[in-house]
Amino acid sequence: MVTDWMRNLEVGIPALLEDGIKLLVYAGEYDLICNWLGNSRWVHAMEWSGQKQFVAAPTTPFSVDGVEAGLQKGHGPLTFLKVHNAGHMVPMDQPKASLEMLRRWIQGKFPSTQRDGHLAPM
Repeated sequence: MVTDWMRNLEVGIPALLEDGIKLLVYAGEYDLICNWLGNSRWVHAMEWSGQKQFVAAPTTPFSVDGVEAGLQKGHGPLTFLKVHNAGHMVPMDQPKASLEMLRRWIQGKFPSTQRDGHLAPM
């Protein structure tokens, strides 16, 4: 069990991003195990060619049926999503938002940048 605990798995992620592999990092805002702030900080600090653009990208609402369900930010292949009113088990706490998150992810409809005030799909 020691090898499965507290390992830094971020080391291989920049290479995936450089290869254009899309990555979605999400966390519930009330998650005490993998807190959203820690996830946001490592995603923002991760060194890759799009880091500066990701850091500068706007944070926009993630809405489901006209209701804000979280906050999202993205650039290129990297998207970060904080899900409102959810803990560690986001799909259990927010099933509708989770299903919409997966649907948009599979269909490539998460924003990566804003162009002329409109969200552009990844």
